[in-house]
Amino acid sequence: MTLSVLTDDQIRFLLENLAIDELENFRAELRAALHQYSTGTQVPEQSLIQQPSRTSINNNVTGGTTLYMPSVSPAGHAIKVITLSSAENQDHTNEAERPIIKPTGAITLFSPDGAPVGILNASTPTAFRTALASLCLVQKREHVRTLAVFGGGEQAYWHVRLTLMLRGATTKQVHIINRRFSPSLKQMMHRLYTVPTEMKVREGWAGCTFGVLTPKYGDYKRLLATQLLDSDVIFCCTPSTVPLFDAEIMTNKDARRKGRLFVAIGSYTPMMREIPVGLIHQATSISEKGHHRHFHRHAVEGGVVVVDTLDGALKEAGELIEAGILPNQLVELGELVMLQQADMADAREGEVDASSQPDSSSRSSVAPSVEFEKLDLGSFSGPGSSMSSVFLDSGSPTVSGGGSISPSRASSPGRKSTSSPHRRSFSFDRRSSEEREKKHQKKKKEKEDHLSQWLHNGNVIYKSVGLALMDLTVGMHLIRFAREKGVGSHVEGF
Repeated sequence: MTLSVLTDDQIRFLLENLAIDELENFRAELRAALHQYSTGTQVPEQSLIQQPSRTSINNNVTGGTTLYMPSVSPAGHAIKVITLSSAENQDHTNEAERPIIKPTGAITLFSPDGAPVGILNASTPTAFRTALASLCLVQKREHVRTLAVFGGGEQAYWHVRLTLMLRGATTKQVHIINRRFSPSLKQMMHRLYTVPTEMKVREGWAGCTFGVLTPKYGDYKRLLATQLLDSDVIFCCTPSTVPLFDAEIMTNKDARRKGRLFVAIGSYTPMMREIPVGLIHQATSISEKGHHRHFHRHAVEGGVVVVDTLDGALKEAGELIEAGILPNQLVELGELVMLQQADMADAREGEVDASSQPDSSSRSSVAPSVEFEKLDLGSFSGPGSSMSSVFLDSGSPTVSGGGSISPSRASSPGRKSTSSPHRRSFSFDRRSSEEREKKHQKKKKEKEDHLSQWLHNGNVIYKSVGLALMDLTVGMHLIRFAREKGVGSHVEGF
C-alpha cells in the first residue's frame, strides 16, 4: 500500500493549473458521489455512503472551533479535522485581541479495508471541493456574465476561479464585496491578476474586469444594490452572523426582472446568517392564488432551497432555521446534478453580451408554460423524492408528520410509500401498457424540461453547510491525480 502526503503548496499547484478536462473529471467524481448520497438509502446496515453528523469543539483560549468530519463511501473512508475561528471571533472587529484562524487541518484517507491511503493539508481542498459543488449549479445557468462575491478568503477565491475556469468565455465582470480591504482580499486579487495570460486566454476571461467594494465607500449602499442587481450569480462566502444585504434589494419588482443563482456557503452554524430571510421566504412561498410558486414570469421560483445535505441544513443553516424552512422545502444538490437537460455548456460557447440579446420580456424561454403549475413532479426522482416539492402546490404533500422526503432519507418514520405511476393491473393488454409507458415518458420529459428551465433562468438558492463526503471524494481523486503528475511524497509499503 502506498501512502501519499500532500502539502498545501503542492495541492494549490495542482489545482491552480488544472486543464478544463481535468477539472471536469473532478466534477464528474463529485457529481456521482452526491447523486448516490441523495438517491440511495441511508440505513446504516444497507447504505454504501454514510455521512455522520460532524462534531465540534470550541477553544476558549484561541477563539477557535475544531470540526471533526467523518464519511464512508465505496471509495473508502476519511476523516477531516479542521480548525478555524469561531463565528463570534470571525465577525469581531477587533482582530488584535484574537487573530483570525484561517481554516487549517488535515484530511486522512483510508481504503475500504482500512489501510491508510493519504494525508492532505485541508486548507485548499476544503475551499476547492465546496466551490466544485457550487459549480454543479453554476454550470447549469444560462447566463454567467456578471458575478458578485462576498468575502476575500479561500472560499471566495475558489468560487470565482472555478467559475472563470469553466464559464470564463461568458464572464465579463466580477464584483468583490468585503467588509474591509483585508490582507486576504489583497492576496485574492493578486492571485487572480497573476494567472498567466495564456491561461486566461485559453479559459476565455482575458477581458474580464474586477472591482472591489467595501463599506468605506461613501455611496456603499447604492453601489451594493447596483452591483447585486447587475449580477447573474451571487456567491456568499463569509462567516457572517447578519445578512449580507437587505432582502428588499432582491425581492422588489425591478429585481424580479431576471433570475439569479444565490450560493451561500460561508455560514455553517445556527447563529450565522448570509442570505436574508425575506429572500428565502419569497423562494419558498406560494402566491395568494395558491396554485403556483413563481412571482414574476422572468424569475421563476422552484418553491424550494437547494442544499448539500438536508439533515445538516436543518440543524446548522442559520438562515433556514430562522426562516422556519421545513424538510419538504429543501432539495439536495445530488438530486439535481444528473439532470442532463440543464447542462448546456456547448450551447453557451457562443453566448453574446446582454446588449445584443432581445428584451427578456419577449423571450418565451424565460417564462414557464401555462401548464407548468399543473405538472405532478411526485415521481420525478422516484417515490417520495423531494423533487416532488418543486413547483408543486402546498396541498400536494408526499410526506406526513413533517418528515424528510428526500430519497436519501427513504427510511424516515413519517414517509409514505408511493407506487410507480405506470404500474397497472396485469389484465391490460401489451399495447395499452406500451401506450401508457409512452405517456409516462412524455410527462417525465416535460417535468425535466420545466425543472431545467428553473435551474437555467429562475431564482435558485443553494445553501451549503459542508459535507465530509466531498472531502473524501475529492481527496481520493486528488491523490490519484498527484501520483499521475509526480507531485507529493509517496511512501511504498506503508
